[in-house]
Amino acid sequence: MLHIEPLLKSFRSTIDLTEDEISLIDRRTVLRKYLKGQYIVQQGDFCNTTNFIISGCTKTFVIDEEGQEHIIMFSIENWWTSDLGSFVSRNPADYHIQCMEPTEVIQFTYENLQLLYQEVPKLNVFFRILLEKALVAAQKRIIRNFSLTAKERYLAFKSLYPEIDSRIPQYMIASYLGITKEFLSKIKSQLILEQ
Repeated sequence: MLHIEPLLKSFRSTIDLTEDEISLIDRRTVLRKYLKGQYIVQQGDFCNTTNFIISGCTKTFVIDEEGQEHIIMFSIENWWTSDLGSFVSRNPADYHIQCMEPTEVIQFTYENLQLLYQEVPKLNVFFRILLEKALVAAQKRIIRNFSLTAKERYLAFKSLYPEIDSRIPQYMIASYLGITKEFLSKIKSQLILEQ
């Protein structure tokens, strides 16, 4: 059960679990390792898992009709990643989720998570709170995108996610911010001059 200890630590931030409940969770989860570049899910496939990241980094993105990649989010250790719309609705995925580094996750299939909601009702509380926090974060990102300049959005990104900034290529950060890599380079040059 050592492999699920990071997951249990995350659960314990919100709920208390008995040994029997921990055993149920252990039996209904799978430890999965991905190589750098591998996909957890691809757009158009069915997303049948929600994933707790033990180690590594993923990006969630779409590719538009011109072949341009638009990054929606990054996920690192102790974060969750999934195409939630596909996972919940059982429809094809809207997003790709690709590993930026060798990545290890604990996976819950849709079916096993539904069973766990019945077997360990406390998990309903945990996942409700998790989704509420994710919704608030998404709403704040929308507000930042509407109300802040590109420079302010970059500074907010660095402040909110300092551990991600150094792990991913700058062109991907630019995609996440909705700007070109050249414009991000210009912003970074300005910031250096201002120091």
